[in-house]
Amino acid sequence: MPDVNRRTFLTVSGAVLGGIATGATVTAATRTDRFIVQTKGKGKLRGLDVVHEMPGVNFAVVEASENELRRSKAVKAFEPDVEITLNEPETNAQAPTFDPSDASDYEGLPGDFLQWDKADLNVPEAHETTEGEGTRVSVIDSGVLETHPDLAGPLNLDLSRNFTDDGGDHNPVGGDDHGTHVAGIVAADNGGGIGVNGTAPKTDLVDCRVFSGPTASFADILAAIVYSVNVGADVANLSLGAYPVPRQGQGSFYGKVLNSTMTYANKEGTLLAIAAGNDSADLQHDGNLVSLPNEGAQAVSVAATGPIGYGWDAGDESPPESPAFYTNYGTNAITLGAPGGDADLDAIGTGVPWFNDLVFNTVFTYEDTDGDDEPDTQVPGYGWKAGTSMAAPNVAGAAALVKSANPNYNANQVESALKRAADVPSGYGKEFYGSGYLNVLDAL
Repeated sequence: MPDVNRRTFLTVSGAVLGGIATGATVTAATRTDRFIVQTKGKGKLRGLDVVHEMPGVNFAVVEASENELRRSKAVKAFEPDVEITLNEPETNAQAPTFDPSDASDYEGLPGDFLQWDKADLNVPEAHETTEGEGTRVSVIDSGVLETHPDLAGPLNLDLSRNFTDDGGDHNPVGGDDHGTHVAGIVAADNGGGIGVNGTAPKTDLVDCRVFSGPTASFADILAAIVYSVNVGADVANLSLGAYPVPRQGQGSFYGKVLNSTMTYANKEGTLLAIAAGNDSADLQHDGNLVSLPNEGAQAVSVAATGPIGYGWDAGDESPPESPAFYTNYGTNAITLGAPGGDADLDAIGTGVPWFNDLVFNTVFTYEDTDGDDEPDTQVPGYGWKAGTSMAAPNVAGAAALVKSANPNYNANQVESALKRAADVPSGYGKEFYGSGYLNVLDAL
């Protein structure tokens, strides 16, 4: 492992929500009435309440009892749905946010001044070739706030969907602005005039909400992947995951359904950009464990990098391509490294702008607008987050640019262009980058 200055690689035990949080848990079999089933060919699931049909693969999501599933002649195999619980990392919770009226604190140019990730990737220069025209990117996450001025333009409201059973629409539930931040990294178009820029601001953005508050189900995620494919998404971004999952038993079934779904996506031309996880885990040497979905078939698994000392004197600075303290790694488990943000943990709370090293993009806050002392209105704003969650959409946006410039490319050709253009930075190990650090210009 290379020297990464004074940062410490943290080892996190237990299961985590890889692209979103350190400290989230994966609990199997909590939905005793909801199952992922493997069907026998094209047989109808008569007598079962089908939640997601998942056309294109021989799987479905149903609500039923185990006895009903065993009696069904159309069911080949089944396992309970898996619920994933989200807890935001401490670094993200402590990072500030502000609405556009606060932009004067940053010379009125929050996007230009604070988006080190886009500057390091030469995104403005790439936009001289394409801004993602003619492409479609789905964001499978916690929902995208449609009223955000920097996302209202690219967001396709007709295709955006809620895959949970909470009865809402595609917009975020509660205060979870994770999906809004991820979507901005992909496609923000600076619609507010003083806002931020995404890598592919002219792509057609589809919001697939799979989180209802802090929880998501594995089944809803699978259904959202299939939906993304079937609406013609060129790229699907999944800044989420579960680790560690054993390969045996239920893990074997979940791996099979995931691999079938992801292979279908690849065959139909949808590239899957997936967060590698925030556990500081060596995915190459972790025994008989697997990280899902980034270690599934055809995944573009993205590790995170980031600077230390961007816009402030850290004393011992690191460049934007250096591995982030939290990122998962592993030579054959990582496809690319990309900007996801980093942090000097010792600087938090000292009064310096340590958060500048995180990724700056679209978020929202809650305000009390009816005077009852209860937050009730989502107010668009801007803020910082770090994670492989932020690295994956930088790759997703780059993939959209490559597809836009090469409309006849299939998913494998888009991935190949990204990998050929990437190089492992001098002084760091291949285990943090796979093919290398994302290079948008050379990929075009």
